[in-house]
Amino acid sequence: MTSRVYRLHSTLELPLEDVYSYFEDPDLPEEIEDVEITRRNNTLILSAVATDSSISKYTPTAQLKASVTENRVYEEDPEEMDGGPPSRSNSGPQWGAFEEEEEEIESELVEYACFKGDRETVLQNTAVQYPMFTVLRDIAEIAEKGALTAIVVNEDDELEAVRVVDGEPQPATITVTDDPSEEQDGNGVDWRSNEFIS
Repeated sequence: MTSRVYRLHSTLELPLEDVYSYFEDPDLPEEIEDVEITRRNNTLILSAVATDSSISKYTPTAQLKASVTENRVYEEDPEEMDGGPPSRSNSGPQWGAFEEEEEEIESELVEYACFKGDRETVLQNTAVQYPMFTVLRDIAEIAEKGALTAIVVNEDDELEAVRVVDGEPQPATITVTDDPSEEQDGNGVDWRSNEFIS
Protein backbone atom coordinates (compact mmCIF):
# COMPACT_ATOMS: atom_id res chain seq x y z
CA MET A 1 0.00 0.00 0.00
CA THR A 2 1.38 3.43 -0.84
CA SER A 3 0.51 6.74 0.77
CA ARG A 4 -2.52 8.31 -0.82
CA VAL A 5 -5.54 10.49 -0.19
CA TYR A 6 -8.95 8.80 -0.34
CA ARG A 7 -11.32 11.50 0.87
CA LEU A 8 -10.79 15.18 1.45
CA HIS A 9 -13.03 18.14 2.19
CA SER A 10 -11.79 21.65 2.83
CA THR A 11 -13.36 24.99 3.79
CA LEU A 12 -10.07 26.77 4.55
CA GLU A 13 -9.73 30.55 4.19
CA LEU A 14 -6.61 32.56 4.95
CA PRO A 15 -5.09 35.84 3.79
CA LEU A 16 -3.26 35.42 0.48
CA GLU A 17 -0.30 37.19 2.06
CA ASP A 18 -0.05 34.37 4.65
CA VAL A 19 0.13 31.77 1.86
CA TYR A 20 2.98 33.63 0.16
CA SER A 21 4.76 34.08 3.52
CA TYR A 22 4.48 30.35 4.25
CA PHE A 23 6.19 29.46 0.96
CA GLU A 24 9.11 31.85 1.53
CA ASP A 25 10.71 29.19 3.76
CA PRO A 26 8.45 26.12 3.80
CA ASP A 27 9.18 22.81 5.51
CA LEU A 28 8.45 20.64 2.46
CA PRO A 29 8.26 16.83 2.47
CA GLU A 30 11.34 15.13 0.96
CA GLU A 31 9.36 14.05 -2.14
CA ILE A 32 8.74 17.71 -3.07
CA GLU A 33 11.70 19.85 -4.13
CA ASP A 34 9.73 23.05 -4.57
CA VAL A 35 6.23 24.47 -4.99
CA GLU A 36 5.50 26.74 -7.94
CA ILE A 37 2.85 29.38 -7.29
CA THR A 38 0.77 30.59 -10.24
CA ARG A 39 -2.10 33.03 -10.18
CA ARG A 40 -4.62 33.15 -13.00
CA ASN A 41 -7.20 35.88 -12.40
CA ASN A 42 -9.00 34.75 -9.24
CA THR A 43 -7.45 31.28 -9.07
CA LEU A 44 -4.28 30.37 -7.16
CA ILE A 45 -2.48 27.17 -8.19
CA LEU A 46 0.29 25.63 -6.05
CA SER A 47 2.10 22.97 -8.13
CA ALA A 48 4.51 20.42 -6.68
CA VAL A 49 7.96 20.05 -8.23
CA ALA A 50 8.94 16.42 -7.54
CA THR A 51 12.36 15.57 -6.13
CA ASP A 52 12.32 12.23 -8.00
CA SER A 53 13.90 12.88 -11.39
CA SER A 54 12.39 9.65 -12.79
CA ILE A 55 8.98 11.35 -12.82
CA SER A 56 8.64 12.68 -16.35
CA LYS A 57 8.40 16.43 -16.75
CA TYR A 58 5.24 15.71 -18.73
CA THR A 59 3.60 13.90 -15.78
CA PRO A 60 1.24 16.31 -14.02
CA THR A 61 2.25 16.47 -10.37
CA ALA A 62 -0.15 17.18 -7.52
CA GLN A 63 -1.40 20.72 -7.18
CA LEU A 64 -3.49 22.66 -4.71
CA LYS A 65 -6.12 24.99 -6.08
CA ALA A 66 -7.71 27.95 -4.29
CA SER A 67 -10.04 30.73 -5.34
CA VAL A 68 -8.98 34.26 -4.46
CA THR A 69 -11.61 36.61 -3.02
CA GLU A 70 -11.52 40.08 -1.50
CA ASN A 71 -12.93 40.64 1.99
CA ARG A 72 -13.25 43.96 3.79
CA VAL A 73 -11.47 43.75 7.14
CA TYR A 74 -12.37 46.31 9.81
CA GLU A 75 -9.96 47.45 12.48
CA GLU A 76 -11.43 46.79 15.91
CA ASP A 77 -11.96 49.60 18.41
CA PRO A 78 -9.07 49.18 20.90
CA GLU A 79 -11.27 50.33 23.84
CA GLU A 80 -13.84 47.61 23.12
CA MET A 81 -11.09 44.99 22.73
CA ASP A 82 -9.66 45.90 26.16
CA GLY A 83 -13.09 45.71 27.78
CA GLY A 84 -13.24 49.50 28.11
CA PRO A 85 -16.43 51.51 27.87
CA PRO A 86 -18.40 51.12 24.64
CA SER A 87 -18.32 54.08 22.30
CA ARG A 88 -22.00 54.88 22.89
CA SER A 89 -23.97 54.91 26.13
CA ASN A 90 -27.19 52.91 26.35
CA SER A 91 -28.68 55.03 29.14
CA GLY A 92 -31.79 56.08 27.20
CA PRO A 93 -32.58 58.53 24.42
CA GLN A 94 -30.10 61.31 23.91
CA TRP A 95 -31.54 64.18 21.92
CA GLY A 96 -29.21 65.45 19.25
CA ALA A 97 -27.14 62.28 19.32
CA PHE A 98 -27.90 61.62 15.65
CA GLU A 99 -26.49 65.01 14.70
CA GLU A 100 -23.03 63.85 15.74
CA GLU A 101 -21.17 62.04 13.00
CA GLU A 102 -20.38 58.44 13.99
CA GLU A 103 -16.64 57.96 13.60
CA GLU A 104 -16.04 55.59 10.71
CA ILE A 105 -14.10 52.44 11.56
CA GLU A 106 -11.05 52.07 9.34
CA SER A 107 -11.06 49.11 6.99
CA GLU A 108 -9.10 47.65 4.12
CA LEU A 109 -9.70 45.13 1.36
CA VAL A 110 -7.72 41.94 1.97
CA GLU A 111 -7.31 39.14 -0.58
CA TYR A 112 -8.04 35.66 0.79
CA ALA A 113 -7.07 32.26 -0.59
CA CYS A 114 -10.05 29.91 -0.24
CA PHE A 115 -9.24 26.20 -0.46
CA LYS A 116 -12.84 25.01 -0.68
CA GLY A 117 -14.29 21.77 -1.99
CA ASP A 118 -13.58 18.07 -2.18
CA ARG A 119 -10.41 16.28 -3.25
CA GLU A 120 -10.77 16.76 -7.00
CA THR A 121 -11.40 20.49 -6.53
CA VAL A 122 -8.70 21.29 -3.99
CA LEU A 123 -6.03 18.59 -4.52
CA GLN A 124 -5.53 17.51 -8.13
CA ASN A 125 -3.34 14.91 -9.91
CA THR A 126 -1.89 11.77 -8.35
CA ALA A 127 1.93 12.09 -8.67
CA VAL A 128 3.27 13.06 -5.19
CA GLN A 129 -0.35 13.55 -4.09
CA TYR A 130 0.11 12.51 -0.45
CA PRO A 131 3.18 14.76 0.13
CA MET A 132 1.22 17.66 -1.35
CA PHE A 133 -1.65 16.81 1.01
CA THR A 134 0.77 17.25 3.94
CA VAL A 135 1.54 20.74 2.57
CA LEU A 136 -2.21 21.46 2.59
CA ARG A 137 -2.40 20.17 6.18
CA ASP A 138 0.39 22.59 7.16
CA ILE A 139 -1.51 25.44 5.49
CA ALA A 140 -4.63 24.38 7.43
CA GLU A 141 -2.68 24.80 10.68
CA ILE A 142 -1.96 28.47 9.90
CA ALA A 143 -5.51 29.22 8.68
CA GLU A 144 -7.64 30.97 11.28
CA LYS A 145 -10.90 30.04 9.59
CA GLY A 146 -12.28 26.85 8.09
CA ALA A 147 -11.72 23.12 8.38
CA LEU A 148 -9.83 20.35 6.63
CA THR A 149 -11.02 16.75 6.96
CA ALA A 150 -9.50 13.78 5.16
CA ILE A 151 -9.00 10.03 5.10
CA VAL A 152 -5.50 9.08 3.98
CA VAL A 153 -3.00 6.24 4.01
CA ASN A 154 0.02 7.79 5.73
CA GLU A 155 3.77 7.10 5.41
CA ASP A 156 3.43 4.10 7.75
CA ASP A 157 0.84 2.54 5.41
CA GLU A 158 -1.88 3.09 8.01
CA LEU A 159 -5.34 4.45 7.39
CA GLU A 160 -5.58 7.83 9.13
CA ALA A 161 -8.33 10.37 9.71
CA VAL A 162 -7.19 14.00 9.63
CA ARG A 163 -9.16 16.95 10.98
CA VAL A 164 -7.95 20.53 11.42
CA VAL A 165 -10.47 23.19 12.52
CA ASP A 166 -9.66 26.93 12.66
CA GLY A 167 -5.92 26.19 12.69
CA GLU A 168 -6.08 23.54 15.44
CA PRO A 169 -5.56 19.79 14.80
CA GLN A 170 -8.54 17.88 16.22
CA PRO A 171 -8.97 14.21 17.10
CA ALA A 172 -10.67 12.29 14.29
CA THR A 173 -11.83 8.72 13.75
CA ILE A 174 -12.89 6.69 10.74
CA THR A 175 -16.38 5.19 10.93
CA VAL A 176 -17.52 2.43 8.61
CA THR A 177 -21.21 2.66 7.72
CA ASP A 178 -23.49 0.67 5.45
CA ASP A 179 -24.07 2.12 2.03
CA PRO A 180 -27.78 3.05 2.03
CA SER A 181 -28.02 2.28 -1.69
CA GLU A 182 -27.42 -1.41 -1.05
CA GLU A 183 -30.55 -3.30 0.01
CA GLN A 184 -29.61 -5.73 2.78
CA ASP A 185 -32.68 -7.97 2.93
CA GLY A 186 -34.87 -6.78 0.06
CA ASN A 187 -37.67 -5.76 2.46
CA GLY A 188 -37.10 -2.02 1.98
CA VAL A 189 -39.55 0.23 0.17
CA ASP A 190 -38.84 0.69 -3.53
CA TRP A 191 -39.58 4.38 -3.82
CA ARG A 192 -39.00 4.44 -7.57
CA SER A 193 -41.91 2.13 -8.36
CA ASN A 194 -44.27 3.09 -5.53
CA GLU A 195 -47.84 3.36 -6.82
CA PHE A 196 -48.71 6.02 -4.22
CA ILE A 197 -46.05 8.45 -5.49
CA SER A 198 -46.67 10.02 -8.88
